[in-house]
Amino acid sequence: MQTRPLFRDDFYLSTAEGIVTGFSDDGGILLDQTCFYATSGGQPGDSGFLERADGSRIDIAVARHGATKDIIIHQPAEGAVMPDIGEALVLHIDWPRRYRLMRMHTACHLLSVVCPYPITGAAVGEEESRVDFDMGETIDRDAVTADLMRLVNENHPVYLQWITDDELLANPGIVKSKNVRPPVGLGRVSLVCIGKDAAIDSQPCGGTHVSETGEVGAIHIARIEKKGKENRRFRIRFGTPDPAT
Repeated sequence: MQTRPLFRDDFYLSTAEGIVTGFSDDGGILLDQTCFYATSGGQPGDSGFLERADGSRIDIAVARHGATKDIIIHQPAEGAVMPDIGEALVLHIDWPRRYRLMRMHTACHLLSVVCPYPITGAAVGEEESRVDFDMGETIDRDAVTADLMRLVNENHPVYLQWITDDELLANPGIVKSKNVRPPVGLGRVSLVCIGKDAAIDSQPCGGTHVSETGEVGAIHIARIEKKGKENRRFRIRFGTPDPAT
């Protein structure tokens, strides 16, 4: 049963309604539509709870994809009482957590602008994220932080444009990642654009993002690690740099 991914059209939608359509083999809850982002592309899936008509809650540990990208499974916390098929629920994501992930994910995109190298890996976290680049040269982390904060403080708009799967396949050069491919098979692919007329950046991504770079807030490069002759790992953290590190 396909799930309508409401988050794809509104990253700020923290509450929605959904109807139970079934269950996965391992006890996950399937809904007709959801605002829960499912783990994908280095961004963790949402957690939160489903509210029943009597006000009771079904805590959700994580949302993840099923056998295909158009199936989203809401994995309940251990011991949760299961709903009934056909039951109407109100969905609530853990908004403070999601918003931090949105800010972090946008920061990762800004880093790919400052460091225009092929991306070999990435992971978005609430407190720290990492982006791995195919690069052999050294680079000053304070200079990277300064360039990141310039883009943040310029408060560029962040928005989506949509292209078809065929348009993406015909233009593989717009994909920055060497190892993670954008989600296809749903008929359309979202381009995350930064700046007026995408002047700062444009790249395929199915994750969630803030609407202006200023929302990212203070960020810095905590460490740059050498992970091979041609690979550098950048660790991004919220806040200002610690002079002692």
